[in-house]
Amino acid sequence: MTYMTSFLPDPVTQPEFYADVPFKRLVAWLVDTLIIVVICLLILPFTAFTGLFFFPAMVLVVGFAYRVVTLANRSATWGMRLIALEFRDSAGERFGAGMAVAHTLGTTISFAMPLLQVGSIVMMLVTARRQGLSDHLLGTVALNRAAAH
Repeated sequence: MTYMTSFLPDPVTQPEFYADVPFKRLVAWLVDTLIIVVICLLILPFTAFTGLFFFPAMVLVVGFAYRVVTLANRSATWGMRLIALEFRDSAGERFGAGMAVAHTLGTTISFAMPLLQVGSIVMMLVTARRQGLSDHLLGTVALNRAAAH
């Protein structure tokens, strides 16, 4: 798949945009997972605790909505904001709603299939722009926000 990358920072001449991105994404994912679980625990009493029977499904649905809303609003989840990361599309723009849904769907599919997830992690570690599988397919990147401003 070929996509235009001339609007994205060059990893050779501007490596600060991609410095420590895989580690920061892991930390952001851990923070986001904690936030999602807390939201689900807060929802639980409103289900008369029947949500305990489908808690993993609740986490999946709440997590999907959380990621789409936060990515569509500021191109970063709360975990990503905490560690100063944000996503950009191939034109260098922040995510809109469509790209937020597409990226979240790609990430969800990768997590559902361990082989894809391992491949995605390997890609984040070896590609110049530190792109995972979904990023590569969509032409998106995670950038250090401090370098972008």
